[in-house]
Amino acid sequence: MIFDMETLEAQNRYKILTATVTPRPIAWITTLSASGVINAAPFSFFNVMGHEPPTVAIGLLAGSERFKDTAANILDTGEFVVNLVGEANAEAMNITCIDAPPEIDELTLAGLTPAASQSVRPPCIAESPVSFECRVLTSLVTGPRQTAVIGRVVRAHVDDTVILDKERCHIDTQALRLIARMHGSGWYARSTDLFQIDRPNWAAWQEKNVRAKPA
Repeated sequence: MIFDMETLEAQNRYKILTATVTPRPIAWITTLSASGVINAAPFSFFNVMGHEPPTVAIGLLAGSERFKDTAANILDTGEFVVNLVGEANAEAMNITCIDAPPEIDELTLAGLTPAASQSVRPPCIAESPVSFECRVLTSLVTGPRQTAVIGRVVRAHVDDTVILDKERCHIDTQALRLIARMHGSGWYARSTDLFQIDRPNWAAWQEKNVRAKPA
């Protein structure tokens, strides 16, 4: 089946993308409005884009009649924090999905604790196991009230309990117990069923195939 993504209705395009591009990491974004109101909301069109400099990309979908508060705040201030979502945070994260008006602080609504950032004005979420303080590198309006933002990570906060070796920057990833977004309404995945495959090496690949050929 081939779907013409240029002619499908927007909601059907969304269904195809979110049902197939899974699991998606969740950026639990905190921002500050120009007037100083904290906003928190989760976004799953998100990932790391590079490490030199460290960059993240976020797709901010359209609000009903205006930019979503997160997008508006990022475009106004140029700063945001990406907090990652562990299993223990799932219910609180879901509360921050609420369609509250701009003057509402979702952290207070969800019973969460703002923690001071070091280099940007928006706070981290104290309950999150990992937080990235970010400044906007560039943004692009990709559709009506839809925006893609590339941010440079300037500080990374990682829970001390998951640090295996501070000097070598080794982190116990499984101990973070991060969740990811799946398909449809309200579906998420745990990061507990893992498997490992070693990356192939070209020289070893050639040697193996040469040995496998009949004389």
